[in-house]
Amino acid sequence: MNTVNKIRHTFEQGEGIFRLTPVFVPRRFAQAGKRLRLHPDDYYALGTNRGSIKERWFSSVIAAMNGPLAPIDEGMSYVAVNVDASDKFLLKDAIEELGAEVIGEELHRKYGTWPMYSKFFDFETPLFHHLHLDGAAADLVGRMGKPEAYYFPPQLNNHPGLFPVTYFGYDPDVTIEQVRARLLDFESGDNRITELSRAYRIELGTGWYTPPGVVHAPGSYLTYEPQWNSDVNSVHENIVSGEVYPYEFLTENCPEDKKRDIEYILSLMDWEKNTDPHYKKTYFRPPLICSHSDEQHIEKWITYGNEYFGAKELTVLPGQTVIVKDPVAYGTVLIQGHGVFGVHDTEAAVMLRFGQMSGDEFFVSEQAAQAGITITNRSKWEPLVFLKHFGPNYPEMP
Repeated sequence: MNTVNKIRHTFEQGEGIFRLTPVFVPRRFAQAGKRLRLHPDDYYALGTNRGSIKERWFSSVIAAMNGPLAPIDEGMSYVAVNVDASDKFLLKDAIEELGAEVIGEELHRKYGTWPMYSKFFDFETPLFHHLHLDGAAADLVGRMGKPEAYYFPPQLNNHPGLFPVTYFGYDPDVTIEQVRARLLDFESGDNRITELSRAYRIELGTGWYTPPGVVHAPGSYLTYEPQWNSDVNSVHENIVSGEVYPYEFLTENCPEDKKRDIEYILSLMDWEKNTDPHYKKTYFRPPLICSHSDEQHIEKWITYGNEYFGAKELTVLPGQTVIVKDPVAYGTVLIQGHGVFGVHDTEAAVMLRFGQMSGDEFFVSEQAAQAGITITNRSKWEPLVFLKHFGPNYPEMP
């Protein structure tokens, strides 16, 4: 069977739902939090020169920006054709082939592909203070801007890591001259730039939205992160938890003639958003319970209030069967329980070996989402809990 026929056959057999394979991504820096439900022996499965595995990506049609040793498909989602995924194809190829049948007319017309992805971000230590470029700055280096959001699922946070506190932006009383001085010290010593910022202790079961151009230093809880199809940043902090980051981390996404231009580097910030005196009021995202929730299931908006993407947490109570409808396509990962999702058996991962198939991740076409997915919780005791990530076209997103 050729790839085109295989894509069509798999789509029809799954009644508009693709079953996806786990995508684990290493990073060269920091320490792994080891909450990805990956076997303890497998965090260096790609070799010590790649760093430990610290992320799992979902519904991704883009590759990770992850250095010269990364394979060209690192970070990209595959659709399983058979039970063990020994036969598979890229989700990107399926969307290119089926187009609006999968993602709907609106997304296909506007973007030509699925425009977002999500990830589990799992660090034992805090990450460096950094920003993601906006569309204009990213376009100069052939990339796209990157807004992102955070949600902290209790099911995946059995320990808080070393620093469960996140810095956002800069204090409203800080001047851009103070930030300039710290960035000019990037190669001369510890610039301790988070001294100019403000921090919030992470609350499990809540989240934040971070626009492009806003610096942030994520804390050490595992984070579920819906985000735009991009992987592009500028790092303001040069030493974190004793680990030294080279100057290239500050400027790797600057044009060659701007890499020593401090004014250009500063211009990557949205200064007004960074110094918002009501930052938490503007960007904190407590969960919002959907009005259609009932005694069988509960749905909450956990990512909302932006023009790029949204996310929900769906809980089906023990022993219940529900039909859940959404107006648009979405990706989803099961984080607790076991049961049935459409025509697929599903179970949350407990401990995966690297390269092993799982039963916890799916991509739902717009047509299937609108018709409704029949979901059964086969447990007598535990809830069935999904995280669902959407593109920018959900009409009822708060």
